[in-house]
Amino acid sequence: AGFIGAAQLLVKHKNEWQGTVVMVLQPAEEIGLGALAMIEDGLYTRFPKPDYALAFHDAAAPAPAGTIGYTPGYALANVDSVDIDVKGVGGHGAYPHTTKDPIVLASAIVMKLQTVVSRDSSPLDPAVITVGSFHSGAKHNIISDEAKLQLTVRSYSDESRQLLLDGIRRVARGEAIAAGLPEELMPEVTVEDPYTPSTFNDPEFTAEVASKFKQRFGENRVMEWPAVMGGEDFSQFRRAAPEDVESMIFWISGTTQPMLDALESDGKPLPSLHSPFWAPDAEKVIETGAEALASAAIELMPRAGA
Repeated sequence: AGFIGAAQLLVKHKNEWQGTVVMVLQPAEEIGLGALAMIEDGLYTRFPKPDYALAFHDAAAPAPAGTIGYTPGYALANVDSVDIDVKGVGGHGAYPHTTKDPIVLASAIVMKLQTVVSRDSSPLDPAVITVGSFHSGAKHNIISDEAKLQLTVRSYSDESRQLLLDGIRRVARGEAIAAGLPEELMPEVTVEDPYTPSTFNDPEFTAEVASKFKQRFGENRVMEWPAVMGGEDFSQFRRAAPEDVESMIFWISGTTQPMLDALESDGKPLPSLHSPFWAPDAEKVIETGAEALASAAIELMPRAGA
């Protein structure tokens, strides 16, 4: 709806701007593959390559609905999905000495992974390793012969991403060696490819657009927000042509006044974006998003003498 609203506003004010606007209805954002698929299908060769890329996303922010948030530099994180297949030697639970217990080994890996962030990564460089799934075994008294871990890994820079992924491989192998597993039973670490790269807002471009937003919406409705460790494949549009495309994604708060009142009076946390309790003020988000996108495009491509 915000997309359609922006297009309608651009048509309504077509005498105020000149140039080419490419409206992108990107699929598969939630699985992080849509933008890359469009680029690989010729988005920048079959259609005009843009000088600027703009997008917005709603936010469960501690600010009134319709407030615009922006983040210069890294705004969202690299998102890697990692699977670790931990192997062992199964057997009877009453005779653990005859086995190589993959649950014990996988548990050691889970705990040791925490040190990759706390001891290998700089405390000034945001990083996350979360084990979201741990599956093994099917019966009380049977020691399984494998355990499966699923991780989400978040970082900002390419260097930080590589450090985390290398650390995960090192920890998995090192713990298996410490547990006495032979080479043929070393854990298998698989990193999903493609991954969702971090989203970088060009600082000078972001400052320019934010300044125009403040003039239009007022200082109290436009504010700088901290970066987050969520992911967004809008990043691919800049990454595909970093020398040619300046990009900015901004946020629009959808938080309703009752949510803000509950936060202030009772300390009740705001629901997250994917929570079933998140019901944003859609009208404010759509209205603000449409106006912000259209006004930014007009400011970036003004008609001479307009």
